[in-house]
Amino acid sequence: MSYSETKRQAVHIAMVGWAFLLRVLTWRQAAALAVVALLFNAFVLPRAGGRAIFRPDDVRRGIPAGILYYPLAVLLLILCFRHRLDIAAAAWAILAVGDGMATLLGRRFGRTPIAWNRDKTWEGTIAFMVCGGAAGVLLCWWTRPNVSVPVPMWFVGIAPLLAAAAAAMVETVRIRLDDNLSVPFAAGGALWLVSLADGPSAAAMLPGVGRRLLPAILVNAGFAAVAFAEGAVTRSGLIVGAAIGLAVYLGAGWEGWVMLFATFASAVITSKVGWRRKTALGIAEEREGRRGAGNALANCLVAAIAALVAITSPDQGLAWLVLVASLTAGAADTIASEIGKAWGRHTFLIVGFRPVPPGTSGAVSLEGTLANFAGAFGLAALGAALGLIPAAAIPMVIVAALAGALVESVLGATLEKPGILNNDVLNFINTAVAAAVVLLIP
Repeated sequence: MSYSETKRQAVHIAMVGWAFLLRVLTWRQAAALAVVALLFNAFVLPRAGGRAIFRPDDVRRGIPAGILYYPLAVLLLILCFRHRLDIAAAAWAILAVGDGMATLLGRRFGRTPIAWNRDKTWEGTIAFMVCGGAAGVLLCWWTRPNVSVPVPMWFVGIAPLLAAAAAAMVETVRIRLDDNLSVPFAAGGALWLVSLADGPSAAAMLPGVGRRLLPAILVNAGFAAVAFAEGAVTRSGLIVGAAIGLAVYLGAGWEGWVMLFATFASAVITSKVGWRRKTALGIAEEREGRRGAGNALANCLVAAIAALVAITSPDQGLAWLVLVASLTAGAADTIASEIGKAWGRHTFLIVGFRPVPPGTSGAVSLEGTLANFAGAFGLAALGAALGLIPAAAIPMVIVAALAGALVESVLGATLEKPGILNNDVLNFINTAVAAAVVLLIP
């Protein structure tokens, strides 16, 4: 039987019907069914006519990767959100309906390529947002009675739409990571973040946010203009960086903005260190070190989200800790990379410890590692001096930054060369891991 993408997507969408059972199942029962689905797709489907939905790459590999990732993603969603099955259900719906309809409608009506990934179209992306958002709202509402903590209706009506938009944008990133993994966890993460919002807390923070609004606009507009004029950022970096700066200023005041500025300045300065050597070796930063939108999002998006959480939830102190840890991790990693490329004499791949040229993804050096630690210490101390974190949290932030750098190096050594992940995604993972570590450290 010949392969059909339409049939594959029809099955992809239809499988969301099982999500309606999350209204009546316990999380253990739901997880057990997901395991059964995973085993079925691995061992039964290929022998029961399922090859009609196997893509040519699946046939060549002999492993139907995407078809296995789908139930695996559902299983992980159920395990991660076992006490919020409405989130698991909504993320599942966004994966099934949003991603499926984006492919079907994008192939049929897509006419406008997306600038950063011309394999995707705006028509398909909009179909993802609309269809995935609607399906997410339906499944979130349907599963709501099976959640012990009351889920407000504003969450049901708004969170899935925001999550679908976030997942749709993640799906446009030019990487080879299977979207059966990237989409549901982008959606699940967005839903979880929105679930942290608390009406009374947001109302209490509103006067302070209002007072910070005008200075936030003026400071960020002025800084963005100067940075662009000096060639430190590209046009896209100016726009995205200003938006991130605005969010950080509103959520953490001028103190948070100074922290953000310090991380930006450290990246720009260290990218100039040893510029001649880096240029001669072909490992200097692109665009002569100017930061673009990708750089800003990769290193600062987690911090911007944490800043918004700080003004919409009762956990302001924890949100500021995440902000400092993520900014520190991103900047310290950049410092390590730039110093390592400039001054590193013996560079090893972190996986296998074999010597590699400076600038190799996943490579480490003694000089770079020491610079990473020094940068993390200095930025964590700055966060404490600004009153964003207590001094006792400095070691936590340093450990988190080093953990993020370690994970990034391992993934860079294994997944960047085949194009599964790119440098910006690796930098984002670095900051996200640092944020997770400070949240997990007791």
